[in-house]
Amino acid sequence: MIVPLAEQLRPSSLDEYIGQEHLVGKDAILYKAIESGNVPSMILWGPPGVGKTTLAYIISQQLHRSFFTLSAVSSGVKEVREVITKAKESGESPFLFIDEIHRFSKSQQDALLGAVEKGIITFIGATTENPSFEVISPLLSRCQVYILKSLE
Repeated sequence: MIVPLAEQLRPSSLDEYIGQEHLVGKDAILYKAIESGNVPSMILWGPPGVGKTTLAYIISQQLHRSFFTLSAVSSGVKEVREVITKAKESGESPFLFIDEIHRFSKSQQDALLGAVEKGIITFIGATTENPSFEVISPLLSRCQVYILKSLE
């Protein structure tokens, strides 16, 4: 299998991650959260190609926690519930990364609420759209929103 170049070069640690100093620089909020091991559920909002998916993966690696990933384009409530069941069985609080969270319907987003509230999963959503308009209020209120800037 041929692995795309972008995937081969994807950073695997904060030291390799380029950009977003306002979030992951030495004195930045997300850097401090990762260092403390106390990372909240979050939504990463920014234009395509700024490192949202990579940052989510790095966070899970830094904290040595399982990382489940779903795409809102091809996943639904069934897949969300399967991940939540696996998380309950594992006894840890794995990360559930959902790319394109703005494409999830209200009922699909509702399926996340209980698990996020109880800490069964730590949710990380990625979106290119303003989460204030695209993510339901109950889920948004349980997440920190971090804005990723275009790379210069």
